[in-house]
Formats: sequence, C-alpha cells, structure tokens
Amino acid sequence: MVSRRPRIAVLIPCYNEEVAIGDTVRGFAAALPEATIYVYDNNSKDKTIERARQAGAVVRSENLQGKGNVVRRMFADIDADIYLMTDGDTTYDPTAARTMIDMLVDQNLDMVVGKRIHKAKEAYRPGHVLGNRMLTGFLARLFGQRFTDILSGYRAFSRRYAKSFPALSAGFEIETELTVHALTLNLPVAEIETDYFERPAGSESKLNTYRDGVRILRVMLTLFKNERPLAFFSWMTLLLALLAVGLSIPVFVTYFETGLVPRFPTAILSSTMMLLAFLSLAVGLVLDTVTRGRREVKRLMYLALPSPQDGLGVIQRSTSAELPAPATAAAPPGISHS
Repeated sequence: MVSRRPRIAVLIPCYNEEVAIGDTVRGFAAALPEATIYVYDNNSKDKTIERARQAGAVVRSENLQGKGNVVRRMFADIDADIYLMTDGDTTYDPTAARTMIDMLVDQNLDMVVGKRIHKAKEAYRPGHVLGNRMLTGFLARLFGQRFTDILSGYRAFSRRYAKSFPALSAGFEIETELTVHALTLNLPVAEIETDYFERPAGSESKLNTYRDGVRILRVMLTLFKNERPLAFFSWMTLLLALLAVGLSIPVFVTYFETGLVPRFPTAILSSTMMLLAFLSLAVGLVLDTVTRGRREVKRLMYLALPSPQDGLGVIQRSTSAELPAPATAAAPPGISHS
C-alpha cells in the first residue's frame, strides 16, 4: 500500500464577517498551504463574500439560515480525506491546525476538538464560560465524560465521520450534535488545547447567550430522549409513579379508618397516573429497541468508509517487515511453476 498526501478541506461557515474573514483565510492558508479553503456564506449582508474571494478562498452559499444548516451542506458537498472546521472571526489559532490533523491521522481518530484556552477576558465572556461548563457537565452526565469543551467550533474530522454524520440541527447547537454523535457510537476522538483570541474591532458575535443556551439545552434533552429512550422514560415512569403513590396515600388512610372511599376523583387520578407510569416504561422499552437498530445502521454506514490511515494508505512500518515470507507450496510431480 502506497501512502499519499491527504486532501484537506478547511470549512468556514460565515455570516457577516467582512472584518475578519480575510485574515482568517490567509491564516489557515499559511498554516495549511496544501489545503483547499471553503467559505460558506450564510446570507451575509456585508462584503464577506468579496473579502473571502480576495483572500483566495473557494466561496459557496447556503440560503437556509443557521450554522447547523451550513455544516450539513458543507459535509454533503465537499469530498476530502480530512475536514477542518473553524469560524471566520479569527478567534481560533491557525497554527494549531497542523497538530490537530497530525493527531487525527497518526492516532487514526475520527474527531479532534480544539479546547479553547483564552488569555484575554474579552475573548471568552464569563457568562459563556459558565454556560459551557454547565452544558458540558450535563452532557457528561448523559453520555459520559470525554470532552471538556463541547461547544468549540474548532474541530478536525475524518472522512468517515463527515460522511456518516446525520446532521439535524439548524443553529449553534450543531456542536452539541457533533459531540453526541461521537459519544453514542463510541468513536475514537481526542481533545487538545488551542489558543482562543478575542474578535477584531468592528466584528460582532452572532451568539446570543441566553437564547442559544436554551436552544442547546433543549437539543441535549431531545438527544437524550432519542438516543437513550429507556433512561429518559424510566425517569418519567418514576416521576409519575411517585405522584400516583403520593395522591393515593390519603385515600388509603381514609379507607382503613372508615372503610369508605369518599375521594373518588383522587382515587381515579392516582390510578390513571400509575397506568401512565407503566405505559411510559413500555414506551421506553420499545423505543430502546428501535434506537438500538438505528444506532446499528449508523454504525454500519460509518464502517463502510475507510479510516484515516486506510484511506491515505498509511501502514505501520513494522507490520510487513515482521511477517515471514509466505511459503511456496511444492508442485505435484510433472508440473512445474511458471
């Protein structure tokens, strides 16, 4: 197997970033001169497209508003061996790109996340830091602790990850979905520290702390229901059962004291809630089987594509050297080997 140079695509979703996009493209072009840099404009009202083209990027457009829609389009349109996703606001360090890509290939990973390390207070607002920690901790409770910065937009992907990722999110919650996809399929991933800088003067963040935080939390709960339905509906079962038992206690106390059941509405409500509890458990069991089937299909789609090393023809040097040469079978009498 002969190794070859990887086809690297730098993906930059962009919306109204005329101030920073030129420097972003030039920074990644210098760090990865062999890469093709794609800027996907998302209905910008300024000169983002013009500045990106002047800097040498391949510019394309996605009309559906939202970062999730742009990422879905980029993964669908672009064919490469390695994908590096970043933002167009010069907040991520281009010099870390080579390290992320080398780690992805050398360790045969599917995703490397750039954990943001900020030195300037203006780069990472305290509210965003707190929100990220809370959401990261919540996600760790649901799916396991493998990342410390789930909202980072600086990531390197293998081809088999990009082409098997069923992107459904529309907005900034796409980073959460990218993380959960890797966690639910137990994909090989890593996280490295990268510098995080403040935006240049005149550039404004598109992230709304409270609105997007609520959207991300809602997506996490939805993913919890979709990916771990038995656990989700078991909690619903427990809640309904506790409410049913709590409502039934006065009814039973009155019955044992007087032999009568005067609180028929309460008794009926308690019985109905207990039935709903068992129904919730049954729904969780059924959906758990369905989810397992969906996960198996996604895993098979993922396995249909080569790993980074297989796709590039990268092999361990010692493998072929340590294997003994195959023995040649003796030919039957009267037959010679040609």
